[in-house]
Amino acid sequence: MAKNDTVRAVRWEDGAVVLLDQRRLPEAEEYLRLETAEAVAGAIREMVVRGAPAIGITAAYGVVLAARAAFREAGADWPRRIGPQLRILEAARPTAVNLRWAIGRMRAAFDGIPGNPEAPLLDLARRIHEEDIAGNRRMGALGAALIRGGVLTHCNTGSLATGGHGTALGVVRSAWADGRIDAVYATETRPWLQGARLTAWELRRDGIPATLIADSAAAALMRTGRIQAVIVGADRIAANGDVVNKVGTYALAVAAAAHGIPFMVVAPTSTIDPETPTGEAITIEERDAAEITAFRGTPVAPSGVAAYNPVFDMTPARLVRWLVTEKGVVEAPDAASINAFLDRG
Repeated sequence: MAKNDTVRAVRWEDGAVVLLDQRRLPEAEEYLRLETAEAVAGAIREMVVRGAPAIGITAAYGVVLAARAAFREAGADWPRRIGPQLRILEAARPTAVNLRWAIGRMRAAFDGIPGNPEAPLLDLARRIHEEDIAGNRRMGALGAALIRGGVLTHCNTGSLATGGHGTALGVVRSAWADGRIDAVYATETRPWLQGARLTAWELRRDGIPATLIADSAAAALMRTGRIQAVIVGADRIAANGDVVNKVGTYALAVAAAAHGIPFMVVAPTSTIDPETPTGEAITIEERDAAEITAFRGTPVAPSGVAAYNPVFDMTPARLVRWLVTEKGVVEAPDAASINAFLDRG
């Protein structure tokens, strides 16, 4: 691993999925060992692991565990028994398209497996993991070539959110290594503080200086002229280029447009959902109001106050300057350019 790319949050180790518990960062670096598909689904749901690519990789390993259990119960009839566990995995986080994509890819391999499915499915899950890292490094190089100066990023899109290196933060890593950027700003990313707890931790660990800002300070920072690009990831991209990502992304895109700052979305092609025509068709997941009204169990709002807690928001494609994928860059994405890009393979 490169000196500025040392974090790995998802591993397969001695017959189990091992996850870095991201809920515990930055106070503690604690790993959980998961041996059942139900435990993997719970970890995805409870945000032990988060970030669309990392969720997909974890789910792929979860399918291996599900197949192991089904084979032990039913022998050669395991494909018929595995369905309930796959449905539990698929329901863990409904917005992240990578989860369904990874499970679908694993499921497509079932028919060609004679005998015990664990080893061939583990090979496929590892291949999905390795392809993600290679794709991230490719995206990092493509995105880095487009930027210079100071950059702003949102949420966590690095090695913690992927198989390794990262999507948007992978571009930051590559650009920093190439000397193309001189300042990295990270939003705190309320209410889970993925920027404060995770991005800041990850960048410090890998020796990349970063400055943390409150979410509400982003527009004011852009006005100072210190930001030359906003770089974010995506949880799902519709066929017309609309982007669903961590809540707050839309506000950053609007502010960037107002200040003439290019807005870059970095995501693997598996994040593009050609079956979803526009971002308006994507269901936005909402989580418990207590994530806003309390912080780690301590109330920060009056008892009984109503709270609106969407996890994601939708950024219209017209606000996106570049969509960077492992297969190339789509400039000013729209339905026609996305379709042509996917047709090129």
